[in-house]
Amino acid sequence: MGKIKTIGVLTSGGDAPGMNAAIRAVTRSAIHSGLTVYGIKRGYQGMIDNDMEILNSESVSGIIQRGGTMLQTARCKAFRTYEGREVAYNNLKAREIDGVVVIGGDGSFSGASDMVQEFDIPFIGIPGTIDNDLYGTDCTIGYDTCLNTVIEAVDKIRDTATSHNRIFFVEVMGREAGFVAINSGIASGAEVIMIPEEPNQMEKAREFLSERARKNKSSIILVAEGLEDGSALQIAEKLTPEFPQFDIRVSILGHIQRGGAPSARDRILASRMGVAAVDALLDNQSAAMIGIVNDEIMYVPLNKSVKLHKKISRDLIDLAEGICTFGPGRK
Repeated sequence: MGKIKTIGVLTSGGDAPGMNAAIRAVTRSAIHSGLTVYGIKRGYQGMIDNDMEILNSESVSGIIQRGGTMLQTARCKAFRTYEGREVAYNNLKAREIDGVVVIGGDGSFSGASDMVQEFDIPFIGIPGTIDNDLYGTDCTIGYDTCLNTVIEAVDKIRDTATSHNRIFFVEVMGREAGFVAINSGIASGAEVIMIPEEPNQMEKAREFLSERARKNKSSIILVAEGLEDGSALQIAEKLTPEFPQFDIRVSILGHIQRGGAPSARDRILASRMGVAAVDALLDNQSAAMIGIVNDEIMYVPLNKSVKLHKKISRDLIDLAEGICTFGPGRK
């Protein structure tokens, strides 16, 4: 691998608060090290379409506080083919780009890993996803902001639940991982937390409602998307006929969890990871994801970050079990 002189940076997959902070850190750190930086628009789609522009310090001024991504993002079917990746590689070489920083999730990293293997060009990944489901890092960019958004929303829902003595099923994002649900559930004082990692979640909700029937109190049941029992709406539809005495409502928080100004923690995390990604390229690293474990920067092989499964700590499940009326691990 030759000396790195020019790099590209892109955001791919779902947007997450803090991505702009990462773009800023990559750009300014690279310029400080004497590198030229190209911003690649719309993820891998922009790489194929040759939609790139040189970034300078002013290009990334005033973006650290903004949610979303200034480079925009998109899904790209063409990049899943060798032919599409070959077009992307040729566009990179035409601009003499020696390495690329990819800010995204596991799908984005799979594409980056393919590029490294097929064309021997270094790619470094920065984990940006609200789901916090990537192996090799304690936190991903956007996760902390997402938790704060969920907590604020649930606090407001609880006000109306208490006023009307209602049961609310509140669905949060996370794909097939329960990190958002369990931590926001603990922080918001949810009576029930339902996560895909634990079995018999539907039965736990049913048992909880049976107990609540005798007490007739309002409650928050926090539901992670990706449950085998279905969505919050489907679960509520199944249980409502069994408990006609309750006023059961459903609130799906949806994409508000992805937006908004990033928290201080996400801005700092993104800045640290952005600088580390540039350092990794300058150190001739390739096919690595920047992780943070016990507050220390780590280099994690991209194939490990994609293939290995990140598990919720048993201690965290036990904690939720101990302080929730019906925790996710209740036997």
